[in-house]
Parts: sequence; C-alpha cells; structure tokens
Amino acid sequence: MNGSRKFDVVLYGATGFVGRQTVAHFAQHAGGLRWALAGRNRDKLEAVRAASGPGAADAGIIVADAADTGALEALAASARVVLSTAGPFALYGSALVAACVAHRSHYVDITGETPWVRDLIHRHHEQAARDGTRIVPCCGFDSVPSDLGAWLLAERFRSLDEPCVQVKAAFSLRGGFNGGTLASALNMLDKGQTRMMADPWLLNPPGERPAAPAAQDEDPFSPHRDADFNAWLGPFFMGPVNTRVVRRSAALLDYGPQFHYQEYLRFGNGVLAALTAAGVSVGMSASQGALRLSPVRALARRLAPAPGEGPSEAQMDRGSFRCELVGHGARGTIARATVASRGDPGNRATTQMVCEAALALAGDASGLPGGRKRGGVLTPASALGETLVQRLRAQGMTLALQP
Repeated sequence: MNGSRKFDVVLYGATGFVGRQTVAHFAQHAGGLRWALAGRNRDKLEAVRAASGPGAADAGIIVADAADTGALEALAASARVVLSTAGPFALYGSALVAACVAHRSHYVDITGETPWVRDLIHRHHEQAARDGTRIVPCCGFDSVPSDLGAWLLAERFRSLDEPCVQVKAAFSLRGGFNGGTLASALNMLDKGQTRMMADPWLLNPPGERPAAPAAQDEDPFSPHRDADFNAWLGPFFMGPVNTRVVRRSAALLDYGPQFHYQEYLRFGNGVLAALTAAGVSVGMSASQGALRLSPVRALARRLAPAPGEGPSEAQMDRGSFRCELVGHGARGTIARATVASRGDPGNRATTQMVCEAALALAGDASGLPGGRKRGGVLTPASALGETLVQRLRAQGMTLALQP
C-alpha cells in the first residue's frame, strides 16, 4: 500500500442517510487518521462536515460524481481505504470499485446486492488477489453478524480439531429501513435478477459448489419449530444475502467440505409464536411475489422513504438486534455464539460495522487474516476476522462464544 496517499480513509456517499452517520462516527473515532468526505455536491459535503462537530473540522472534501470516471480515479489514488455508502451499488459503485482495484486502494461498503458482488468477483478478484488489495462488500448488517458469528463457531471447532458441519443462526431485531436500502432491493428486481439471487452458492469461488446440494442450504420458505433454539423459526428476509456471504467465507477459509449454513427469524415459543411465524412467512412470500410486478414496485417507491431519508434519531436509538448461532461438529459437539447490539441494525449498527471495517483496513495490515499479501473480493470474516471482532467489541457490540 502506497504510504504517500493523501488520506487514510475517504468516505464516499457522505451526504446520504448512512453516509452522514459514518461522518459522525469518524469525527469521534478516527483519532489521528487523515480522512475526507466525498460525494457529488460540495455544498452538501461542507454542510455535513460542519454538522459533525470539531472532530470533523480537519476532514478533507472531495467532489466526485459516480459517473465521472476521472474524478473517481483521482479519489481512489488519494486514499489508502475507500468506504462507500452510495447505493444502489449496481448503479453507483462499479466504477469506484474498478478505480480502487486499479490504484490498489482497499474498499468496504454496505451493499446487500449479491448479483453485483458476483460481478465484482468475476471482474476483480484475481487482480485484487495478486496485488493484495482487499475489496470487502457487505460490511453492514448485511452481513457482518452472520459472517463473524459463523466464523467464531468455525474457529471454535477448528480449535477442537473437529470439523464444523453445520451452523444455524436465528435473528431477533427491531428497527427501520432507510430509502437507500429499499432502492437497492427494488433495483435488483428491476433488473430481473430474481433467479441469480435465489442461487444458494452465488458467491462461491469457481469449483466450490457442492456436487449434491443439501436441503439445509436451500432458502427456507415455511416456519418450523427448532429444537436447538427451543423456538419457532421462519424465513428471514436477509437470509438470501447473508447465507451467500457466509458460504463464500466457508470456501475461502476452508470451514470443511461438509459445512452447511442457514439462518432464520426467531418468533419464540408457544401457539402464538407458531401462528405469528406462519403469518409472517405467508406475508413475506406474497410480498416477494408482488414486488416482481413493475406496477407494485412503482407503488413501493412512491410510499417508501426516498434515498437519503430514514428513521429518526429516537427510532434508531430504540432499535436492536440479536443473532443466536448454534454449531454442530462432526463428532456431535454443539457450540453456541451470540452477536448482538443496541441501536437500529440497518442504520446505527451498520454504521459501526462499516466504519470499524474501514478503520481496521487503515491500521496495521500485518495483523489482518492472511497478512499484508491477502487480497481479492473478500468477505468480512476472510478480510478482517479477529481484528474486526475486537474493534466491534470495543464499540459495545456483543460477539461471544458461550462457554
């Protein structure tokens, strides 16, 4: 990595809903790092910097439109790490990632757009791997809790010298959506990417797809009562994103040839929980089917928050998430882990995750998984591993193995 770069981290999309929160986080936690805000409108960037207090006073300003290749090249050349919150990433992110790869600048974002990530792998993985450039999408609530939780359990079984054959995750959460997240989801549907999104191994490396697909890797569509959690579980709307990321980590980090991962939404115990799980499952299936129709998507856009809008500060403060994970070993050992945090998961927690991922990349690369030479289109676990776990714990997030 070129030590003469002007900035350690550049925050791209800094005037968006999550982007403004990343600026506030860096204003409090960047320490002595050199950092800058980037986006297409100088006046808005300066207003965000001023609103973020004295900790942001020395932050730089970079004007770069997503359609201006030259400006993006200059941005990437000036930064050791680029953090992007500018979605939909399939519309606004491809040229920026290409510039980061060309200039050997590490990159993180908060996308959950798996077809776009698959395209990044196809276009850039080999070059980034050769150069030791870490391109790390999905560093928000998509998909850090799932990926680091599964990694913690895989490492526990590795320490026991027992192959990990299955991990299941059950989520409980309270929070809201911002306009950018909804815009990204609708854009994937506009592009007719439903079939790609349904591929359980979409993000796996070439040749790392199972010859005989297992039922436990298919996306669930109905509720069931699970003995490991002593609760009713149903489909989780983020499962088709998170599971693909975890499976890529499993392939890159060699969790074992028989490893399976699945995740669910947790509803609790008893008759009411069973009825709720059934109702939510039916509702999810119906809404997903309806959103494949362009008139329904148009209506959703009119009713949803616009990009740049999201929950209020009070609403985000009331949010939370909890992810409980159960791992099974080949010899019958069972291990458990928890990943949890207060604050709206798609906004507050996402901001912490992606900012700490960028700060981890801006630190000493020799302490990251694989050392200084590892590169490629990676996952949070394969790119950042224990370093990100420790940084998130320091921010008050729970990432724990049960004794």
